[in-house]
Amino acid sequence: MTKKIIITIDGWSSCGKSTLAKQLAKSLGYVYIDSGAMYRAITLYFLRNHTDWSDSKEAIDALSKIHLHFEYNPKSLQSEIFLNDENVEYVIRDLVVAEKVSDVAAIAEVRTFAVAQQQKMGQRKGIVMDGRDIGTTVFPDAELKIFMTADIGVRVERRFREMAEKNPNVTMEDVKANLEMRDHIDSHREVSPLRQAEDAILLDNTFIGMQEQLDFALKLVAKAL
Repeated sequence: MTKKIIITIDGWSSCGKSTLAKQLAKSLGYVYIDSGAMYRAITLYFLRNHTDWSDSKEAIDALSKIHLHFEYNPKSLQSEIFLNDENVEYVIRDLVVAEKVSDVAAIAEVRTFAVAQQQKMGQRKGIVMDGRDIGTTVFPDAELKIFMTADIGVRVERRFREMAEKNPNVTMEDVKANLEMRDHIDSHREVSPLRQAEDAILLDNTFIGMQEQLDFALKLVAKAL
């Protein structure tokens, strides 16, 4: 039986975490779990249902009505997230959700809920998961941890290109402000702040392409196995 491991990829917004995670999952035949999509789906539910997430009781009550799961879409060749059996993969990429997701993800009850679901998904190993606290909080014993970073200007440009396809009205200034706000909230929150795990390997992809970062990561996987 082939040994399977857990691979975690943490890092700043828009530095290509999900791109690398999807590449690795496809190359290894692993399951890709997009933790960011989970927090975005929770945020979407809160927004749709006018949940006052600053009220702990209201947040817990809303969370009890949320069921999340991933399904592989053979057309898009990727795992897509379902919120209460509705495919919300594209709805959650909206700027309205992006502006609130870091606030929602900073709530202790929300993180407890999401982490429990993520750990359940990882029990069988053979997964790649990206996020902010995967290697530090969700899977502290993961066999391979990668921490990604890139220059802020490069990250803004990448996110702008991605968002402009879906929302032609978005500006570079909007994207930069959103990224800086998310970076600050993610790294300064009290519960599971974004930080590099002591045993995580740093990958700065400011000047390298997708194939180069995949080759780098695959070498790390071979070493971990």
